[in-house]
Amino acid sequence: MGQWQDFTTGERLKVLRGKETQDSVAARSMLSLHTVRKAEQNGNVSLPTLLRLAEAYHTDVAVILGQQSPRRGMSPDDRAMLRELSRTVHDTAAGILMDPAEGVAPGPADLAEAASRMWRVYWRGAYTDAGALAAPFLRSVALYAHAAPADQQAAASALLSDGYRAAGLIANFLGARDLAYAAIGHAIRYADLAADPVRSSMLGSARARVLLRDARVDQALREAEGAAARNEPTFSEQGSALLAAYGKNITFAAVAASRLGDSARAADLLSQAHAVAARLGRDIYRNGMQFGPSYAGAQAVSVNVSLGNAGRALEIAGRFDPSGLTQAAHNRMMLDVALAQCDARQWDTSLDTLLEVCSAHPEWSRHQAIPGVIIQRVGHASTSRIRKLSAILGTSPTVR
Repeated sequence: MGQWQDFTTGERLKVLRGKETQDSVAARSMLSLHTVRKAEQNGNVSLPTLLRLAEAYHTDVAVILGQQSPRRGMSPDDRAMLRELSRTVHDTAAGILMDPAEGVAPGPADLAEAASRMWRVYWRGAYTDAGALAAPFLRSVALYAHAAPADQQAAASALLSDGYRAAGLIANFLGARDLAYAAIGHAIRYADLAADPVRSSMLGSARARVLLRDARVDQALREAEGAAARNEPTFSEQGSALLAAYGKNITFAAVAASRLGDSARAADLLSQAHAVAARLGRDIYRNGMQFGPSYAGAQAVSVNVSLGNAGRALEIAGRFDPSGLTQAAHNRMMLDVALAQCDARQWDTSLDTLLEVCSAHPEWSRHQAIPGVIIQRVGHASTSRIRKLSAILGTSPTVR
């Protein structure tokens, strides 16, 4: 059997289908038989179709596009980091702590600084580096929590929740779905022990993110909406952090609704998110969470791309100020812009935008599905650009 990345998308879909009939796949994915056949014939499919096929095959869209193998094709550094992160998550959850003799027992101030450093790296989109920081952070917090007096246990639980949430988000991004689910579950437990409404609310969008990456879109929508409903603040009396967490959940629900093609629901949720962002008046950054006008604007671009409103997406992207976005959020918005340009048949412009993002952030880009979608759809437009992108992404050129 050849290398997974050397197959065409259609060939990969056939391998994933195995002995199952195309009719069965169509029924499970809620796609037409014609769409399933067309996907296997030429692999030129839309992102919503890819999401439904990924759900039907219980895999990631990046696997279908050849960016990852079915067993997670990733770099040695990614694999080493994930092994250490996985061991740390499971050890600390089981009460297996590092030996205090390995270093000075951490204090709250040291842990707070370590958490800030970890989230700064995460916001840059350097997820392998963030994971390398998350593992020792989590071990240190577990040791601190074990020795903390009763009056410090709530603070220790809050820090443990942050560590597990970071581990879950990083694992999710790199396609380690089992670790992501486990880590987010531990994060929820410790947020409850900390009795911290902000952290509990933030975990709604975190769990929804894992569900969405796992192509469980309906459940992602229910999770995000449910988390928003459980933690809905009163604008006049709640702090900005809780309001930001609420807005993040509403925004993520809008994203999930758009992936389901529910334009009315997505528009309503997005309107609510913009109202919350306007109330805040600025972007809030706390414990790895960002929400505010910049974030809501970027997600409005994504929602409109998913709904097929390319012109509207490009209009939004052209008139709002993205300077408040984290690097990772800005990168993702530019991928959405490139996809909107592709949908608008601005082939060369789309490839230029994609090449700019992928050249500046190659490690981040290799774990994204959108570059593969665009390359397949506009590969005929520019052979040289496709070859450059394929070299960056570590895939075989697909030029028609």
